[in-house]
Amino acid sequence: MTQARVSVIVLGYGDEPWLVQCLDAILADSTVECVLVDNGIADEVRAAIAANDRLLVVTPTENLGYAGGCNEGASHASGDVLVFINSDAIVALGAIDILVEALTDASVGLVTGSIRLGDRPELINAAGNPMHFLGYTWAGGIGDDAHDHLVGGEVTCISGATFAVTAQFWAELGGFDPTYFAYGEDVDLSIRTWQSGRSVRYVPEAVSYHYYEFSRNPRKWFLVERGRLINVFTLYEPRTLRYVVPMLAAVELGSLLPATTQGWGKEKVAAWQWAWQNRDYLRRRSQQVQSSRQLSDAQIVPRLVSRIDLPAEFGQSIPEVANTVLDRYWAWAKKRIVSADEVVANPKSRLS
Repeated sequence: MTQARVSVIVLGYGDEPWLVQCLDAILADSTVECVLVDNGIADEVRAAIAANDRLLVVTPTENLGYAGGCNEGASHASGDVLVFINSDAIVALGAIDILVEALTDASVGLVTGSIRLGDRPELINAAGNPMHFLGYTWAGGIGDDAHDHLVGGEVTCISGATFAVTAQFWAELGGFDPTYFAYGEDVDLSIRTWQSGRSVRYVPEAVSYHYYEFSRNPRKWFLVERGRLINVFTLYEPRTLRYVVPMLAAVELGSLLPATTQGWGKEKVAAWQWAWQNRDYLRRRSQQVQSSRQLSDAQIVPRLVSRIDLPAEFGQSIPEVANTVLDRYWAWAKKRIVSADEVVANPKSRLS
């Protein structure tokens, strides 16, 4: 692994104001292969990078989204390690090597770095991401001082802005499910990594600067909500779903009015309509995920959070009373999920 060939995969779409700088930072490492997936880059940007003969440019016939675009780039990569970097992220010198080195530990499946806010590099954009038991996820530590996140370790989820994986493990996982298109696929990849028995790690020495902008538009809200529902209905074991679904239903009903007031209620409803219309897909995918896992939910759900602490950029606030209810409910449910697993593992415990 110390002599691993490294392929860095970048997706481009639209105006891409940071793409040239992103590629320059990657190619400062003279040993890496850089695969650029042109998902529909603006002509002027495409012209600006056309003369760079170190780029392997892959041009799909249509915009494949983040999930499909990453899969397409990986399919053309020759590296032993795949590093995925957002087109609006600038990696610091040496960051790629640090991510690659972290994967020399065979117990590690995915690794992410210290992703800083590009315009305020002393602040965190993401230091690994949390996952709520109802499927919500957000940029972990966003807005925190970077000095508060100098200790590495296990995190629940990667940030798709900068992460690395061996090509072999990527193939074992099957890459991203292209159905997501965008949003939620990094959570799915992370939880399936934990299910496989490998870990997801945060390495603070691998720094990148992300020119993060939280956009709000109907299409994005739909994709975020749809991705969350795919994750909830396919990643959990059936017995875990029996505890998750009642609270999911309550929160969905309770959040519909605020979502409508904020202008994205239709997108929330549309995501549920999609889930119903594609319930056969969700059932098949759940069966596939459950059949390939090595660890049970009892070993993974302790990593999930019970409070919804969304960043201010999301434009939403969760009442403290709601978080208190979620806290208490998840503490109760988690205890039963874990104890049920212990009964399955040790049938004699039923008699004790």
